[in-house]
Amino acid sequence: MVQLEQEGVARRIIAAIKAQIHNGTYQPGDRLPSSRAFAAEWGASRTTVTAAYNQLDAEGYLIIRQGARAIVAPGLERVSGEVPVTTGSPRNLSAFARRLLTLPSPTEQRPAKVADFRYGDLSGADFPVLAWRRASNKAILNRAARLRYGDPQGSFVLRNALQAYLWRARGINCTPDQIVIVNGSQQGLDLCARLLLDPGDPFIIENPGYVLARHAFVAAGGIAVPVAVDADGLRADSLPPARLAYVTPSHQFPLGGVLSATRRRALLAWATASGAYIVEDDYDGEYRHDISPIPPLQALDADSVIYVGTMSKTLSPTLRLGYLVVPASLRRPFSEAKRLTDRHAPMLEQDVLAELLASGAYERHVRSIRRRNTERRQVLLQALADHFGSKAVVEGADTGLHLVVWMKGTAAEQEDAIIAAARSAGIGLYPVSPLYQPTGPRPREAGFILGYAGLDTEALRRGVAVLAALLAEHR
Repeated sequence: MVQLEQEGVARRIIAAIKAQIHNGTYQPGDRLPSSRAFAAEWGASRTTVTAAYNQLDAEGYLIIRQGARAIVAPGLERVSGEVPVTTGSPRNLSAFARRLLTLPSPTEQRPAKVADFRYGDLSGADFPVLAWRRASNKAILNRAARLRYGDPQGSFVLRNALQAYLWRARGINCTPDQIVIVNGSQQGLDLCARLLLDPGDPFIIENPGYVLARHAFVAAGGIAVPVAVDADGLRADSLPPARLAYVTPSHQFPLGGVLSATRRRALLAWATASGAYIVEDDYDGEYRHDISPIPPLQALDADSVIYVGTMSKTLSPTLRLGYLVVPASLRRPFSEAKRLTDRHAPMLEQDVLAELLASGAYERHVRSIRRRNTERRQVLLQALADHFGSKAVVEGADTGLHLVVWMKGTAAEQEDAIIAAARSAGIGLYPVSPLYQPTGPRPREAGFILGYAGLDTEALRRGVAVLAALLAEHR
């Protein structure tokens, strides 16, 4: 313990002397106090000060000679007019970095204690601990004799297992070579942005829509062309020319509409005619509570659609496992971009997921959590009906892991006050309005996204009851 304290003091002494040299307090050739005097000034041992001086000597900041006081090394003087290093605005940023800094960062808050309705959270109790442990143990024991970098597209074993799963579960007909394993769907969207957009290129995006998708495309230099949505999804008639269109056709985020058959055909025809790609984000396509999941666009046109899938809504968002199914013509550019980004996704997690898919454990898990989340959804809908009746209009509850509730008679201008009051009461509440294009029209009534997959049934009931009481006060 004493040694650690001495090392900490020595580091502080080194940092202090460097700072004084950089800001010009000490000039080249200046003599520093003797180790004895410096030790007395700092209340440190002479041994600690000597160690700090020796480290600065080794780094070229000081010159130490036997029997003489340490002096500042030559060449460290401040250049005339030189501005001291500060933590202010960065210099020489790329255009990409400058665009990135103009985008608003999401506000991160601690989970609310009573009920946090944040979308994207899953219940820790739903994670398949035993199945994951068995698959993880098997993957570790079967490790290769030589640890080396893998294929940037991902493990072939996993891609082969995913190809079979996607055919069974989503009707996607692809080869393993068309699959790219990514660190969550967000990395997949970033790769799409970098590979398909040049600065100034327009892109179609749903309004309201997923903010981080819009940010990824804008950061790459794309120009957003927002297109309104309704109960049938994106209004695909008369789309303007663009390089790509980002859509969530199986469960429009956040309003929950399913893209109709007519609009699917219109969107695909637009892509063929304009030479554009469609980025299909199937973020929670496994969750359809009334009928079988809706087939993806990719199953209708494998040459125009890039399919984005994720394990964040079935296993855990902390795993950062996702995948792309790309047209065969795009396999190589996506593979090379992934190689430059991070070489490949973590191999151990890929091996574990491959084992879960091959053994059938993953699909058993999906069936299990689909039942649990159907129950949570029913409890939430019943609680909203009991406490609000016709004063709350629910949208997008047929599929996915969240719904949108519009509060009739409550103006959108009251959202901030309601959210603050809810936070004080232990309720995490999140508005719909920030998901609309910043420069366009916003909803007039207050609307909130209620995610329910991270809460137990009692927390859902309690959360709605508290929310009802708060809204009654604001009315």
